[in-house]
Amino acid sequence: MNKLNMTAIAAAIGIVFSTGLMAQSMSKDTYKATEDRIAAEYATDKKNCDSLFDNKKDICIAEAKGKEKVAKAELEARYEPSAKNHYKAQVAKAEADYAVANEKCDDKAGNDKDICVKEAKAVETRIKADAEAQMKTSEANQAASEKSAEAGQKASAAGTEARQEAATDKRDADYAVAKEKCDSLKSDAKDRCLDEAKAKYNK
Repeated sequence: MNKLNMTAIAAAIGIVFSTGLMAQSMSKDTYKATEDRIAAEYATDKKNCDSLFDNKKDICIAEAKGKEKVAKAELEARYEPSAKNHYKAQVAKAEADYAVANEKCDDKAGNDKDICVKEAKAVETRIKADAEAQMKTSEANQAASEKSAEAGQKASAAGTEARQEAATDKRDADYAVAKEKCDSLKSDAKDRCLDEAKAKYNK
């Protein structure tokens, strides 16, 4: 997954949390019909993979499963709008994208493959961390609006803590990528690379 896609998805998190909770719940009949459509589309997508071979088939299946997983999570978020369900939808998207990216890494070998996997995992970690921070902040703000000024201060503190946790998770993921890249170097160059990575990510 490239940086443009990562940025677009991360930006979408804020949009979902700011507007999603205002969405009206759908009817049970519409929910069931949509659920059936998702199942039918998955069956078709998976069948289309049958004509492929090797890693192309693995990627195709991962894409089909990911599409179904995301569609189900987004359906739940529309049926029962809440910060938690919108968070689950974002997590489903991150996990689906990672699964596909991870399969695509199988086309590489050696350190290139290791870096590919670490980078895909780092993207997933960043998106999940941002989504969790958004969810915690949203829930804390909602609780604050229902209570006193003291609750407002607690909400602010909870939001700050959530953002700090997200920053730590993302820094750890980036450090893992940097370390993997150092593995392709030799001797002193590798040591310098690791020292620079530790300094950059406070390790």
